[in-house]
Amino acid sequence: MVLTLSRTYFPDGTNGKLECEGKLICSTIELPYKNNETKVSCIPEGKYFIKKRYSKKFQWHLEVLDVKNRSLILFHPANNALQELNGCIAPVTKLSGPGLGLMSRKAFTKLKNLVYPILDKNESVELIIKS
Repeated sequence: MVLTLSRTYFPDGTNGKLECEGKLICSTIELPYKNNETKVSCIPEGKYFIKKRYSKKFQWHLEVLDVKNRSLILFHPANNALQELNGCIAPVTKLSGPGLGLMSRKAFTKLKNLVYPILDKNESVELIIKS
């Protein structure tokens, strides 16, 4: 499975469109791009793989693997990139401004329902990030 994240960059945040085979899954919000700096920047454009991950804070979620000079880049619910993200990607149902979105949990559940069955079959999920 290949997911494509098409980004639009703004000074206060990054908005995206997450698609699978040309079909829209959800919108996304991220921090603005600041040279891949830890906790203040979204990750660089490129190709990544995704795996399931569990933590007490987010329960079951998704991790973006092998991000250069970064770790624990996750897909998890958030509605305000500057206040709730440290470089992660938040699925949202609707964008409401640069780095801002609505109904993130609903969008996150939709993404998990699409991706988890593929990962459960030990098949790969690739994420391509572009502008």
